[in-house]
Formats: sequence, C-alpha cells, structure tokens
Amino acid sequence: MDHSTMGSSSAAAAALVPVGTGDPFADAMTAASHMPMTGKTLADGIVKAAGIKGDPDSDAAGLRAALTSNLQEHVYLAGIGVATAYTKGADSAEFKAAAAAIDKNAVALADMVGTLDPKMKDPVLKVWRAHIGYFVDYAVAAKKGDKAGKEKAQAELSQYTKDAGAALSALAKGKISAGDVTEGLVHHVASLSEAIDALAAGKTEAYSKLHAAASHGGDFIAKLANALAVGNGVKGDALDDASTLRTTLATGLQEHVYLASVAVFVAYTSEGGTDSEAFKAAAGALDHNSQALAEAIGSVAGKEKQEAFLTLWREHIGYFVDYANAVAKGDKAAATKALEELNEYRPKAGAFFEDISKGELKADAIATGLGEHVTSLAGAIGSLKKALVG
Repeated sequence: MDHSTMGSSSAAAAALVPVGTGDPFADAMTAASHMPMTGKTLADGIVKAAGIKGDPDSDAAGLRAALTSNLQEHVYLAGIGVATAYTKGADSAEFKAAAAAIDKNAVALADMVGTLDPKMKDPVLKVWRAHIGYFVDYAVAAKKGDKAGKEKAQAELSQYTKDAGAALSALAKGKISAGDVTEGLVHHVASLSEAIDALAAGKTEAYSKLHAAASHGGDFIAKLANALAVGNGVKGDALDDASTLRTTLATGLQEHVYLASVAVFVAYTSEGGTDSEAFKAAAGALDHNSQALAEAIGSVAGKEKQEAFLTLWREHIGYFVDYANAVAKGDKAAATKALEELNEYRPKAGAFFEDISKGELKADAIATGLGEHVTSLAGAIGSLKKALVG
C-alpha cells in the first residue's frame, strides 16, 4: 500500500480485476511485495494515534523491516520450491520458475547489502546462493531417503553458517560477532531442514514446520539489523517500539500472502482439495498468522479491537478460499461473487483502521491500497491454477 496509490474517491466503486502473469511464484512475490509498505503505512498511523515511542520511518527501522521481510520470504519461497519439485519434478518448468523466484530474493538481499557496503554485495550473494544449492541437495536426498546425501548437504550447510557468520559480522563492522550470526543461522538451517523432511515424507505437519521456520529468529534478525545499522551509521533506532511495530506488521502481512499461497498450492495438489487433511493443516498455519496479526493490533488497540480485526480478517480469507475453489472448477459466476465479496470487505477494513488510528489513517486510502492486495493475490491464485491444475 504505497502512499502514492491512496486516492480520495470511493475505493470500492470499481470491480476488481485479478492481475497475474501465469508464473505463480513471480505473482506471489508481487502480491507479497505490497505488504511491507502496507505495514509501514499502518504503523505510521497507529504510532501517531497511540503515542508509541520511536520513529517507524527511520532508516534503521526500514533496514530492520526489509531484512526481516527478505529472510522470511526466503524461507517461504524455499518451502514452496521444494514442494514444487516434489509435486512436478525437479526438471519441470514449474520448479525452474520457483528457483528463479528464490534467486530473485537472493539478489534482493545482496542489493540490500550493497547499500551498506558495495564491496560486500558479491561475496554475500555468492555464499547465499551456495547455501540455497545445499538445501536443494538436502531436499533431493530427503525425498530419496539418501542418508549419506543428507549428511553431506548438512555438512556443507554447517560450513555455510560459519562463512556467512564471518561475512555478516564483517558487514556490521564487528558490532555483532561471527559466532552470534552463525548461531542464528544454525537455527535457520535446522528449522528449514525439519520442514523439508516433513514435505518429503508427505506429512501434514510440514506446513506448521515451514511456518515455524519462517517465524523463527525474529530476535536474532532484530539484533543483526541493529548491528548492521550501528556499524554502518544508519540513522535511527532499529529496536525502538515504533520500529518493532512496523516490522511486526510488515512481516505478518507478507506472511499472510505466502501462507495463503501455500494453502492454495496444497488445495490444488492434494486429493480432496480444500476438504483434504493437508489443506486443513496449511489453513491452520494461515490462521495462526491471522491470530498473530490480531494480537499485534490488540497490543495497541485493546482486546475488543483485536477480536473485531480477527473476525474481519478471517472473513476475507474465506472469500479467497471461495475464489480459489471457483477458479479451480472454472466457475466464473462463483469467482465473480468471491471478488465482489472481497471488494465489499475493503471499505470495512478501511473503516476499522481509521477507527483504531483515531483518523490518522483514512478509510478510503486503506481500502484503495487493499485493492492491490486482492488483485495481486487473486492473480497469483489464477497462475497457481494454470500451473498446477491446468
């Protein structure tokens, strides 16, 4: 939700048209890319209304939000990529598209590094791409039941945590030790490996494990972001309350998009679709994210508003499920109805945020921004249907 898109006319006047390219992974990234700015916009209004200490617009706050969002995205893209390899094959066009999305995320991380120290951009990209390759090796070995192959990949990943620890400590000018970075990355390797193991075994717990892997390390990433900011003279405080709220909202909203995409992926690739146990497990992870977002709202607006948000947010997720089912069946009337319901949801959400921000956020502006969320995620759902259902 970029400030530049915030109009003053009636936000729900026009019908919503899904925007997609046919590449579900690129489209998911596009849908997710709107969310960090949405989080910033919401944080701006809530911070002013609630008198929260700090500056959500500082450069350091931006660095923390961007780094956390990027690393969270890396986990979800990796998880979706592995699931695609298991479903469509590691040589499939679909997996190649997933791999391209994962690499785009890696390049974005390197670009972020380059803004702090141009000399470190290429070395960090090299080590980051290498560890992605090791995860691919691990995923292939896990699916084959190749214990030796898994152990070899884990050994390479272990060495990566040391190499990356040294590189990121150097980037932070020693404001965080290589050992502390390595420790944080060890947890990343362990949690994502657990999710891959569950995906390889076809266990429904894979989705909660992927969610855990993406959510893990918030304190570590905050510490790393702060060290990078302090070490490189980035203005602001990455750890103040306003920065924390911005990051919480940005990553929670971005995660919503990826967990929704995972749930649709599972519905489209599992026997029984949205009635399958696999989908119920994926939907459970998505609802956990909804509850976390509601808790973030409740922490500043109170329990009553927390419950109101959760009801409204769950409602719009239900409309997306209806849309995904309709698209899969080729039911144009049902798809149109779901989009109409999503269109009607937007001004309700806008009014909610105007209320809790005491007018700092304008209902029409929020509703307009949410239009991008609906059209881009609906586009990604259409692309998933094309790639996975036909």
